[in-house]
Amino acid sequence: MTTTNELPDFAPVPHSAHGPAVNEQGYFVGRVEKNLYWVTDGGYQAAFLTTPDGVVLFDAPPTIGHNLQRAVDEIASANGVSNKVTHLVYSHHHADHIGASSLFGKDVVRVGHADTKRLLQRYDDPARPLPDVTFEQDHTLRVGGERIDLAWRGTNHTPDNIYLHLPDHDTLMLIDVVVPGWGSFAAFNVNSDVPGSMAAPGTALSFPWKHFIGGHLGRLGTRDDVVLHGQYIEDIAESARAALSTVDPMPFYAKYGDNTWAAVKAYLDTATEYAAAPVVRKYAGVLGAADVFIASTTFVILESLRLEAGVGLQIHP
Repeated sequence: MTTTNELPDFAPVPHSAHGPAVNEQGYFVGRVEKNLYWVTDGGYQAAFLTTPDGVVLFDAPPTIGHNLQRAVDEIASANGVSNKVTHLVYSHHHADHIGASSLFGKDVVRVGHADTKRLLQRYDDPARPLPDVTFEQDHTLRVGGERIDLAWRGTNHTPDNIYLHLPDHDTLMLIDVVVPGWGSFAAFNVNSDVPGSMAAPGTALSFPWKHFIGGHLGRLGTRDDVVLHGQYIEDIAESARAALSTVDPMPFYAKYGDNTWAAVKAYLDTATEYAAAPVVRKYAGVLGAADVFIASTTFVILESLRLEAGVGLQIHP
């Protein structure tokens, strides 16, 4: 059994990564701009827009769960507006972001990408009712005089992950691509399309906005956060390219003989370590947990460069 003395040490998390404290019920709700609010439990985020015709909720993470309605109730009571959720917009199909959808009943109009519906049909999950309204490329949702622009710009984290733009509130919501103030989650956020996810921050910056909701951890983001994330990922990619051109695989095959998988593992582990080290040195103290998932994130990007972009692969003479 591993003891606490045997657990690894990681770099301290910079103060800039932290968000506001949650209340006794385990959530924080705050204004983004005007009648747009965000909710977090310190690990996940959702948002909602109050309107004269009801509330539009953006995602429903199960870790926040019933606190979503409590947050809506809190704001509605303070401002004398309706607390009834009439619309629920799905950012994408993953259960950790919409697994509390069923809490809002059958009468809520659920909106999502066409692929969100297709992917949810695989699972027949009662916690994630299928979207009632779907779209392929662009869709403008209008509720109570408010405008929400939904856009699909190609695959990134998932095939269906969309950009939720609220132009009248200077806000963009893009889930599971950029975590403001933090390094990436394991395996480059478990992205299904690595090149698409590497390009997504640039696409996000092409929209006009001031506030950013990334879906995870405890604070809102800014344009500077998205720029920083893009640079962090590009630094990983640049370092991975250097590793693929520098680390010689032949000594590993010589050592392990007919155990091909051992040779491949040792080579890729070494190349990954080579690539990750300078990134950790640069971003420790700048991004929270820059060193925690760096190995798996670097490996995924390195393998994408090697297998998808063809970097470092040589034709036998």
